[in-house]
Amino acid sequence: MISADTAMKIYTDVRTLALGPQGKSVLASRHWRLVQDANQIVWLLFDFHGAETNRVSDAVLADLDLCLAKIEAIRPAGLVLRSAKKSGFAEGLDIAELRDLGGIAEIEAMAMRGHEVLDRLAALQMPTVAVVHGHCLGAGLEIALACKSRIAIEGARLGFPDIHLGLHPGLGGTVRLPMVVGTSEALTMMLEGELLNARAALDAGLVDAVIEERHVENAISTVVAEGGARHARRVSQASLFPGMRTLTAHQIRSKLSAGKPEKSYPAPYRLIDLWQSRSSRQKGMQKAEIQSFARLLDGGTARNLIRNSLLRDGLVESGKGASGIQRVHVIGAGAVGGDIAALCAAHGYDVTLNDQNPRAIADAIGRASHHFENTFGDKAERERSFDRLMPDFSGSGLAKADLVIEALPEDLETKKAVLQSVVSGLKQSALVATTTAGIPLELLSEGLPRANRLVGVHFLVPVLQTELTEIIVHKRASFEALEIAQAFCGSLDRLPAQVKSSPGFLINRVFMPYFLEAMIMQEQGVSRELIDKAAREFGMTMGPIEFADWIGLDVCLEAIRAMDEGGPSESQIPVALAEMVSKGETGMAAGQGFYRYDKTAEPVRKKVTTDTHPAVIDRLILPMVNACVACLREGVVAEEEVLDIAVVSGLGFAPFRGGPLHYARARGLAAVISELERLQHKYGDRFAPDPGWIRLGIGGSRPQDLLLLEPDSISTLFLTAKTEEAGGTNARKVESPAKSSGNSTRRKTRGTRKVKAERRVAGDV
Repeated sequence: MISADTAMKIYTDVRTLALGPQGKSVLASRHWRLVQDANQIVWLLFDFHGAETNRVSDAVLADLDLCLAKIEAIRPAGLVLRSAKKSGFAEGLDIAELRDLGGIAEIEAMAMRGHEVLDRLAALQMPTVAVVHGHCLGAGLEIALACKSRIAIEGARLGFPDIHLGLHPGLGGTVRLPMVVGTSEALTMMLEGELLNARAALDAGLVDAVIEERHVENAISTVVAEGGARHARRVSQASLFPGMRTLTAHQIRSKLSAGKPEKSYPAPYRLIDLWQSRSSRQKGMQKAEIQSFARLLDGGTARNLIRNSLLRDGLVESGKGASGIQRVHVIGAGAVGGDIAALCAAHGYDVTLNDQNPRAIADAIGRASHHFENTFGDKAERERSFDRLMPDFSGSGLAKADLVIEALPEDLETKKAVLQSVVSGLKQSALVATTTAGIPLELLSEGLPRANRLVGVHFLVPVLQTELTEIIVHKRASFEALEIAQAFCGSLDRLPAQVKSSPGFLINRVFMPYFLEAMIMQEQGVSRELIDKAAREFGMTMGPIEFADWIGLDVCLEAIRAMDEGGPSESQIPVALAEMVSKGETGMAAGQGFYRYDKTAEPVRKKVTTDTHPAVIDRLILPMVNACVACLREGVVAEEEVLDIAVVSGLGFAPFRGGPLHYARARGLAAVISELERLQHKYGDRFAPDPGWIRLGIGGSRPQDLLLLEPDSISTLFLTAKTEEAGGTNARKVESPAKSSGNSTRRKTRGTRKVKAERRVAGDV
């Protein structure tokens, strides 16, 4: 789906903003500019210094306060408040600043200053109108709500996505929004965090008019002439009664607890508390909002979700730039290739889709049609996307392509043969990408002419629903080719993460221990429902078994086979998995996988009545974390932070925990290693702590924890190395524990067939 950012870029590139008179400013600060037109209307223009988008910071609010003082002094006929940025009105609070705030007292002080400034804006004795284009989010919308009127430009999107950062509005939004759209509507908007387009915002009463940019000046003149009065919003009276709010709040809390428990995601519950306790005393409600916001921001969930957002922004930034690609040729019209073709066409690329199977092409075009319907409300844009997607049975699109994407099944020899055949027909500047999910590119590029133009672009499945894309780096790839691949993925609104060419790359390498342990547990008699429940209780967006059904069991089977050169022997692949794939029971898309799926694509589950033992969670989660440490040690990813956000985005690792390695540090590295060693002793070497834990731990643990550990364990080596580092001596080489830890058997023990001697009864976890 095309993101709002991309749509807005297309929109703003073809228009000029009306920003009032272009003469001398009445007042200019670092982030705001104040100008006055011939009708004595002042235009207050928001232009966050040094950035492409506006963000609301403490300094921005302080500058706004200075401008408001000037406006009070000159007493204009009216005030227009809008953004000078083409990108939009404002993206919300500056979350990098939020991250650095020290504690509850500092947060409350910041929020209180913001409330005072917006109260001053709301109290101006003149018509005030916010003209909104592009994104108007979070604190940006709180500024707009402090104006008496709001006008949206076609294409604008408004809302409070704060809940996705573990927060609720903190600058008066929980107080002013219900006054504008009604209490129930306001609660729904803030709880769901979804954005309203301009027309939906008009229907909700959030804005008073929706216009084209060319009509801005006339609309402002009309609003000022009418005194800035807005039409009263008809608000449901039922939601105003305390008894009704109490009942509604109880029902919403019950629904929330099933998917987002309060201990993990407290923000929705605090928002309901504020909504339930609404009164006629605005100052009291504002004080309650400030206190609640401060406690949330000082908590672990918000800190971790903000960290995720900042790390995600880093991946977005890495995908910026021009790729120079216009024409894309996709070879293979299966689930992956067909969806890649649809994604490219939806984002403006001319695409030829090649396959020898007419049915595969027809199915891909059908899925593309569904995607275009969901992506574009405008019929003309849907038709343009269709026009850009061309079936190509003969492969004639190859010669003109700027990028050729090979999207065939995971078979080394088939992929090599196709890559060899296409290279000779390419123009000199063309790039070749393979979508392999785990075959090292050194094998695919062997003997390939112009191998420096070959890159791996692993689109995670389902392609149209998964943001993360792995950019596979291999020794023969040129820097230019990798840069083009990054920019291309960024243009598709994907998050490009560079990973080293190695079996399984990053995401499959981390997923497999999680999934295969679930297979072992199921064979031991633990129900799939209990396994998935345990993972969800930890915070995973899906359990391992339902996740496998979602991405496709055939995809899982291919990924297992690609993990090692030539793949593991058939005896190491879970029998149940191979049997189901052979019968066509490949998961949700087929209607049957480990679960059966109803007509709404919901899994039919047995009810789980037993509590989850913590050891079940550790058996699932710690092998993932251990694999992450191995990937970091082997240089599969260059940075711990990139690994964290990639696993959160690509596998749904518990977002509120901030990523697998961040979670390990929070839990305590020594404690995690000790538990891995306990599981290794009980279940075998697949739980052996990776030697990379030693390097990961240097620089921040307690030497006294040595007393709690076995003398020859990796835990001891880990803490000894830290102690030596602190004392200025050379740390142990990270490879040294490998022989004693049994880690050399890591690849051999990924499967499920070699654990018969270790099996326990179902309850012995």
